[in-house]
Amino acid sequence: PAIVQDRGAGSRRLRIWSAGCSTGEEPYTLAMVLCGFAPMKDWDRKILATDLDTNVVAQAAHGRYDQERAQSIPDTFRKRYVAVQPDGGALMGDDLRELISFAPLNLLDSWPMRGPFDVVFCRNVVIYFDRPTRATLFDRYAEILRPGGWLFVGHSESLLNITDRFELVGRTVYRRIR
Repeated sequence: PAIVQDRGAGSRRLRIWSAGCSTGEEPYTLAMVLCGFAPMKDWDRKILATDLDTNVVAQAAHGRYDQERAQSIPDTFRKRYVAVQPDGGALMGDDLRELISFAPLNLLDSWPMRGPFDVVFCRNVVIYFDRPTRATLFDRYAEILRPGGWLFVGHSESLLNITDRFELVGRTVYRRIR
């Protein structure tokens, strides 16, 4: 809602990046939320989902989850966006899959995308890097986010004393300020 309000009658383009998407639960959840959010129905919406592990990226792109994982999808989303398989598994719907582009990417290498992104999710990824690498990575996120863009990190991650390019607006939510 804040993005819709900020844009007013301006650009109706939304770009989200799920960095470290693993097997795809995060980007599919984001796609479900976007599909169900009426004020953005006519927007140009895209989600980029990347991970270092090519196997999990391939699994995510396939969009099929076993019964155990499918049970965690809220009923309202499952009924609307998911095809339940005979074995109880779940196949993500085409409307979700059309919003998401999956690709392998090493966050420490060059990034082929230009942005700007409105939102970046980098949850439970930077905990694996040393402090200088985290600082570099957060600066790179600031560069690819539009001014005022949102960065979501994991509960055990913080930008405190690492970068001054973001302000904390929630426990794990930051906004780009410079």
